[in-house]
Formats: sequence, C-alpha cells, structure tokens
Amino acid sequence: MRPDTVHAVIAVKHLDRAKSRLADRLPTGDRSRLVLAMLSDTVCAALTAGLGSVTVVTPDQAVAAAVRELGADAHPDPETVAATPPAGADNGLNTALAAGAAAVRARHGAVDLLALQADLPALRPDELTDMLATAPAGRALVADHAGRGTAALLVRDGVELNPLFGGDSARRHRDSGAKELPGDWPGLRLDVDTEADLERAVALGVGPATAAVLESIGWPEHVHRKLTRRYALNHMCAG
Repeated sequence: MRPDTVHAVIAVKHLDRAKSRLADRLPTGDRSRLVLAMLSDTVCAALTAGLGSVTVVTPDQAVAAAVRELGADAHPDPETVAATPPAGADNGLNTALAAGAAAVRARHGAVDLLALQADLPALRPDELTDMLATAPAGRALVADHAGRGTAALLVRDGVELNPLFGGDSARRHRDSGAKELPGDWPGLRLDVDTEADLERAVALGVGPATAAVLESIGWPEHVHRKLTRRYALNHMCAG
C-alpha cells in the first residue's frame, strides 16, 4: 500500500494533565514540554513517511498550534464542543479518534486510516512504510511493546475505524476483527508512559524534539550521551 493513500489520526488531551506516571521525576511544566516533544517527533515521522495527512485531535490550543507548524491538521476535541461529554470513551480517547477519522473522511473520502499513539518518540518513518507494505485489507493492529496495548490501528477499504483503545486494547481490537501484525518495529511499538519506557526509547534513539527537551530538563548524563549519539539518525520533518 502506498503511504500517501493512508491518513493518520492522533488524539492528545491537555498537556498539563499528561503522563502522570512520570510525576515523581518531572514537574508538570517539564512533563508538558516532553509530551509536546514526543508528539512532534511522532507527527514528523508520519509526515516523513509520506502519509497522505496527519490530523491531531486536541482541546489544547498549544498542541494545535504546534502540529500546524509541522504541517499536520488540528481538529477540535469533541468533548470541548459538546454540551455533555460522551460517556464510556476511555477518557475520551476513542471519541476523539473517531471524530478525527470522520473529519478526515469528510475531507478526503473513504480513505485508509491509521490511528497512532501520540507518544512514539523513537518511531522511524521506515517502520511505518514497512508496516503499511505488509498490512492486509480490512483491519489490522500493531500491539505495543508490552503486548497488551495498541500502538497503531489501521483500517482499509472503507472500514470504520471503531477505535477500542484503553486497557487490554490489543485483545479488544483482535476481537473486533483486526489482524495483529508481527513486524519488527521497536520504535512503532514503544509508547512512553513510564520512566522505563522513556529509557527504552532513548536507547533506540529518539527524535530531535524529544532529545532537545530531555537534555534541557537535565535527564541523566548517560542518557544524554546516548541521545546525542543516536537521535541524529532518526527522522526530521520533511520539507
């Protein structure tokens, strides 16, 4: 499948509420900067891979402005425009992704859709292009590094996205008919929630935005050396 026929959707909530499991290491302001940097590197990887478009659904105006500067589209979070927030949507993530998918297809027709996690700082463009080349028709998923979550959900041939992110989402996506893809894509599988996840990402080589933030907030020196050595091999936004 050609990457330019696939359109990515990413959902991000308010920056100041993100990554609570890193709160013992990073204050709110630093976590917000890190979240935005990881999102930026994720968006850059998707754009560099040649995807047809990237749409970020968010209620946060700082996020919206940042992704537009990178060349992505921003779409308002439905919970910010609804009189009553939707119920039962895993903190609104699935509602946001579904809204983004609907907006993309309203603009582009019944295109193939790729729902991505927002925190994939080690994602490389060639992982995305390889994954797309191996994906079957219909519905497919890439499980995260732990094997329980979903790093990416791909739908083709006009199939509805029907995102089921949240606890044990890999199983729920499989139960919904998605084929699990077995490829060796460590950066694509590594969403960052904990300090250990972040250190794994650094070992793989994070993108330039994440690298700059980690260095500026004084992440441990041994991480800085790995970062400086490896991240330059990672992606940059096209253009």
